[in-house]
Amino acid sequence: MPESVVPAGPAEITRHTLAADLVAEVRTWDVKLKDNAKAMASLVTESGSRLTDTPGIGAVTAARLLGRTGKPTRFPTSSAFAQYAGTAPIEIASADRARHRLSQRGDCQLNAALHTVAITQIRMPGTRGHAYYQAKLAEGKTSREAQRCLKRRLPDHVWRTMMTDERRRTRMTGPGGQTGTTTESSAAGSTPTADSSDKSLPGPAGNEPTPPPHAA
Repeated sequence: MPESVVPAGPAEITRHTLAADLVAEVRTWDVKLKDNAKAMASLVTESGSRLTDTPGIGAVTAARLLGRTGKPTRFPTSSAFAQYAGTAPIEIASADRARHRLSQRGDCQLNAALHTVAITQIRMPGTRGHAYYQAKLAEGKTSREAQRCLKRRLPDHVWRTMMTDERRRTRMTGPGGQTGTTTESSAAGSTPTADSSDKSLPGPAGNEPTPPPHAA
């Protein structure tokens, strides 16, 4: 609100004061959010994570993925990680027709971060995620179904990348925490290819137990 505006009357003065307080609060939180984003970017860089090499995963999203996942080794497979994130489809029988929907269980914040990556890749022509999404549309899937397929494949890539990063850190530090010499392995494969098969999708989440969040 322009400072040149002079409120007239008690009601206008009150509204002007409340508006000024609100603007000041918004600006304060805006600064805090920017500082928080810088801190997360710094921590992601220090961790050596290569998640940010993936299109659609910026520093903030990478921090969310890492923070909500913890040690990737606590998940025995990428399917277990997908179930934990709530991106593993659940089969629903209806009128003699098998349908799938995403699980309503799992870590909601981790799911939201993967959803952000999926939507971003869909809007980024030239990325493998975009190509995968378009291929699913060409197969006759609806936009929502194609998005669900991509969202299911992303955890595979994210988990493999985090596992590769974890193994690299272990080789560099060694079991005793001492820095050693090693040859870095290549990063995990990128996002899904268009020829990935839907047949490998896991069944209901109850089929493969997922380690509890506090497991080491």
